Amino acid sequence: MKRMVIAVVCCLVSGSAFAAEATCKSQAADKKLAGAALTSFTKKCTTDATASCEKAAADKKLSGAAKTSFTKKCVSDSVGT
Repeated sequence: MKRMVIAVVCCLVSGSAFAAEATCKSQAADKKLAGAALTSFTKKCTTDATASCEKAAADKKLSGAAKTSFTKKCVSDSVGT
């Protein structure tokens, strides 16, 4: 039981390290985008984040409200809102 708890904690900590990737907003700021370029980049980045988060939810076998909540938070974290 103790080993399982340690394994779960390690997985959670490593998962948050991977989530530390740059957000769409920070990437756009780094690229100094403005106007139509910013709009286009943000739209594509959001679309990519949504697809990635939906795949992650499917991998976790989430459905219904759990899937919606997970996807919403995942996209929000990825986009940087």
